[in-house]
Amino acid sequence: MSEISVTDTTANDAPLPGGQDRSGQDNDPAAAFTETEIACLFLDAARDGQTDLVEGFLAAGMDPDLRDGRGYSALILAAYNSHDETVACLLAHHAAVDLQDAKGATALAGVAFKGDLAVARLLVAAGAGIDVPNHVGRTPLIFATMFNRAPMVAFLLEHGADPDRRDGEGNSARLVADRQGLAAIAALMPPRGPLDAPRHPH
Repeated sequence: MSEISVTDTTANDAPLPGGQDRSGQDNDPAAAFTETEIACLFLDAARDGQTDLVEGFLAAGMDPDLRDGRGYSALILAAYNSHDETVACLLAHHAAVDLQDAKGATALAGVAFKGDLAVARLLVAAGAGIDVPNHVGRTPLIFATMFNRAPMVAFLLEHGADPDRRDGEGNSARLVADRQGLAAIAALMPPRGPLDAPRHPH
């Protein structure tokens, strides 16, 4: 899977794990590779959903929280690419559920961006933080709202996500829904509290 580039100013920090497939990849972790190559094979296997191979690496003592140069852990890569079995395998081996990549995004943020409820349920059941912000303050709920993922918005709200938590630009999920005209998503959000009501000049 090639890395996705999102250039819209409202989405250019969206969590987008990916990368090019290694040519001539050997799926035998016992083969004579350098430590760097073995690490790449492990992360490639997680990204590609090769659960048996991931399990083999972990059983051999691979650190489940190994990350690449962009901060993508095996769990972030597997979750973003919708490999629920691989995600379950990594969580069973105690992969840290809230590791953040170089932009501060967690696995749940990537899943919220894509709208994959099956993987989101696994992450939340494993204790993923619902409102962990990235480095510009955007939460999984803000990402789900930006990309009109109504079922994901409903799921996150059910698990306590705050629709009025603001990012570094002052935007909340509720404000994003209002600005983008996402009436169905806005309707999912609980009524504003008195401190969250918009202020109008007198």
